[in-house]
Amino acid sequence: MAAAAAQKALAGLLKSLPALVAVAIVQADTGDTLAHHSTAGSLNPETAAAYNAEVVRQKQKALAALQLTTESIDDILISLTTQLHLIKLTADGSKFIYLVADARQTSLAMAREALRNSMEELE
Repeated sequence: MAAAAAQKALAGLLKSLPALVAVAIVQADTGDTLAHHSTAGSLNPETAAAYNAEVVRQKQKALAALQLTTESIDDILISLTTQLHLIKLTADGSKFIYLVADARQTSLAMAREALRNSMEELE
């Protein structure tokens, strides 16, 4: 069931965000990839997803350490010179979409909207 939902979310992202470079849909606790796609041979979304799962876990630990118990992570943005890297978590924090988009061909708002629409398939 989770893999089918991940494939559907992936298909929606591919359709709605032409500037997409890579994407992975990931189990947050394990870093396992449920679905992935890349247009850049040098960027392996499965490897990146595993590292970003650790980023998510560490940020969740930081929230707990800061006693921000009523807060949850909406997304994490890493902006590079020519790329936007976004991590968007499901409401329960169990899964996330890791997305890389070409910053010269899309805006942060467009990438976030595409993610928001795709998250509906996972929740």
